[in-house]
Amino acid sequence: MSKFLTSLVMENATDRDDGKWRLTQPLIYDSDVAKQVIVVPTGFVTDLASVPRVPIAYMLAGGTSNEAAVVHDYLYTEHTVDRATADAVLKEASAVTGVPAWRRAIMWAAVRAFGASHWDSKPISV
Repeated sequence: MSKFLTSLVMENATDRDDGKWRLTQPLIYDSDVAKQVIVVPTGFVTDLASVPRVPIAYMLAGGTSNEAAVVHDYLYTEHTVDRATADAVLKEASAVTGVPAWRRAIMWAAVRAFGASHWDSKPISV
């Protein structure tokens, strides 16, 4: 059964209100979908869920499952799995953290539709 083995512990990465966060402890997730334990290391910088701040989009999919968003950002940065698997892990990890099925479906559809442009991008810089 998929599960987080550690809790998400992070701090503001830049001392600005720019939405970038740095892990201060590793985040470890055991994924059935990826068939591996994913270790997001201390120091990894994330912007959490990259949801447009358009009110309806943010209301539907923003601010949920930061843990899943961090794992997804890490997989998109490191490419330890293919993109489809990374997106499936987002959906799986969101379920683990209690995100309702309808919201997981919206988040998954959004990353499948719009995530390609971020798949080959460089890691988030500080």
